[in-house]
Amino acid sequence: MNVRPLQFVRRGQLVSLENVAPSRTLLEVLREDLQCTAVKEGCGEGDCGACTVVLAEPAGEGLSYKAINSCIRLAHSVHGMAVWTAQDLPASDGALHPCQQAMVNCHGSQCGFCTPGFVMSLFGMYQNRVLAGETVSREDAQTDLSGNLCRCTGYRPILDAAQQMGALPRVPVDEAAVLAQLHQIAPAPAADYSAPTRLVDLLKLRAEQPQAQLVAGCTDVGLWVTKQHRQFAQVLDVTRVEELRQLSRTSDTLRIGAAVTLHEAYAALVADRPQLRRFAERFAGLPVRNSGTLGGNVANGSPIGDSMPLLLALGATLVLASVRGERRLPLDDFYTGYRKNLLAPDEVLAFIDVPLPVVDEHLRIYKISKRQDDDISAVCLALNLHVRAGRISSARIGAGGVAATPVRARKTEAALLGQPWALATFEAAAQVLQPEFEPISDMRASAAYRSSVLGRLLLRYWAEEQGELQLEALS
Repeated sequence: MNVRPLQFVRRGQLVSLENVAPSRTLLEVLREDLQCTAVKEGCGEGDCGACTVVLAEPAGEGLSYKAINSCIRLAHSVHGMAVWTAQDLPASDGALHPCQQAMVNCHGSQCGFCTPGFVMSLFGMYQNRVLAGETVSREDAQTDLSGNLCRCTGYRPILDAAQQMGALPRVPVDEAAVLAQLHQIAPAPAADYSAPTRLVDLLKLRAEQPQAQLVAGCTDVGLWVTKQHRQFAQVLDVTRVEELRQLSRTSDTLRIGAAVTLHEAYAALVADRPQLRRFAERFAGLPVRNSGTLGGNVANGSPIGDSMPLLLALGATLVLASVRGERRLPLDDFYTGYRKNLLAPDEVLAFIDVPLPVVDEHLRIYKISKRQDDDISAVCLALNLHVRAGRISSARIGAGGVAATPVRARKTEAALLGQPWALATFEAAAQVLQPEFEPISDMRASAAYRSSVLGRLLLRYWAEEQGELQLEALS
């Protein structure tokens, strides 16, 4: 039984809804309860972007804006936030917002079904880039719109609109007014949807409610609702816990809280290792990265989750917490089977500790998929080798899409360890890597292809590293 209504701000007004079931999505509430039909129901998976809306929550003295997929976002997760849809952007006199007017000017809409989602991703860009004084580049537009699909325009006019909206008269949000409304909303949304703000409270609730469904960004759990029609009697949301939303560094470690979004987590990883930038942008579309969390991706344990091969190669350690205390566990030892792990019923994944790079580190990661952007990997391979005095002094290789869990290629690591940094070493290791796993055949790739590409990626790694080393020698 709900004890508080679901409350958020929309169109400058406080929306208050009673008895919203914990499994209802934000899309359902917007379309069915609020008759906001500009939010389109497309794939129901967070892939097409037709359902994109923008959320804002307090950040410092202003607001933090994020474009997200409403189709897989549970409605109660936006309690205490501001929500914008394409219907909310025009001025009171009907004048279009710059992101909408730019779409009109550039002829960025044809059939129109995807257009509201594109407009909302553009609105997110407008708030985060244009009003911050940035000039939107073509690359920026492609990155921020990677979670929106269109079958009509070929994207060129939409990318044009992204670049041209900044030239139109500016229309800022009255953040002071929005913040004043948000501060009036009480923190706890419902008894059957708990969203504690302190780690101690989360652990207490987890001990009391081990049967509750843990959720973070719902980029996977949301599919259980939309595709499997599952219902949850009790939901425990970790994303409001302040300690779990933090990033911190020591002299040798980056600590990522389990509720840090994928977008923010990868930004921190890229800051330490710039070569990860393109891979980070290829991890789903921006709306998924804005909702999903690194902790959720790790705890979910999908064999095709791209974060885990990278974290395995980096030697990440997990911090698991309960009312009984904390324990540390190497990610290598966390998974016990397909989507199974060593979390106790009363535990939560609290932090992910990632070693910082060292001087002799040679790290690369490869994602093989049918599309460049917004696609699931057929194979993901991360290689992290250290070279000293011309020999491989350590080797960690993480692989995804080739087994029931994300795994380390331990036989290949052993074949590389202590060997000369030479082509012959990698040719021999490739012969070990190809048969090391027994992948399955599915719609993304055949087993034979997956095995073959593993060996080729190892040789690609060698070739690319040679190019990098030669450039370093010339500089």
